[in-house]
Amino acid sequence: MSLFVKSLASFRAWSTRTSVHATTRQFTTASASHISRSRVKPVVLWGAASVLGVSYALYRTDKVYLEAPQVVQQPDGEEFEIDPGTSIAFPKTLQIPSKFPLPKLSLVGVGTRTVSFLGLKVYSVGFYADLNDPKLTVPVAAEPEEKIDHIVRNTTCVIRIVPTRNTSYTHLRDGFVRALTARVQLEKSRGVLTPETEFAIQSPLRKLKTLFPNAALTKGTPLDVLVTAPTGDNKQPRRLVFRDLGSIESDWVAEQFVLAYFEGDGISPPLKKATVERLKTFGS
Repeated sequence: MSLFVKSLASFRAWSTRTSVHATTRQFTTASASHISRSRVKPVVLWGAASVLGVSYALYRTDKVYLEAPQVVQQPDGEEFEIDPGTSIAFPKTLQIPSKFPLPKLSLVGVGTRTVSFLGLKVYSVGFYADLNDPKLTVPVAAEPEEKIDHIVRNTTCVIRIVPTRNTSYTHLRDGFVRALTARVQLEKSRGVLTPETEFAIQSPLRKLKTLFPNAALTKGTPLDVLVTAPTGDNKQPRRLVFRDLGSIESDWVAEQFVLAYFEGDGISPPLKKATVERLKTFGS
């Protein structure tokens, strides 16, 4: 074989190897790049999601803090009672701003509402009443349960609810409706709910369901539920006012809403116990 032919054959072999190697390098580089991207991309996305998640968590935490009720920022010398189940503070006296004058209310008892079968603390609850109402006459010798009933039926009262965790208005609404539905059945079984009254309360109960927005109620935000005092002539029904949400007019619904908290062991047994202890020596 001539030198020229040998050189040409050698060049072709080298060219083939070079092409194969180049193609192999390109494939390997492309594959590595693809594999790298496929592995790195989720990490990058995960990292971005983590940053966003932390940012959102910080935002939510900050928002909850800013929206928390400033119940501790009362005038100097104001006293508080701490719910031992949640460490939430309740002012000993409560003055709710209103277009019409409302009396200064006294804290009667506090307690925790717990979902018993789960052991979850849902909210702290405080019971306030106008114990200085001159028209309120409570015999000292009466049983504490009788005193509670008399107070609820004869003067201004407030149930203050402070969630211990983020919840919603609709969740609370469902609980209120269940409690009042149970009161209807209880009053009927006792023979004290007349057909006329049962018919009359249907409209207020329906309205109650429409008062609550489909919105969150953040941890620590108080919801005050006010029952106005009865009028002297009894011509104007008592109002059940959900602060900043609306109100309904019905003596039965207003009174039974509060009394439900003290039936039997109560919606919150600690609240019932604290209220009973507070009223043992109360009276005139």
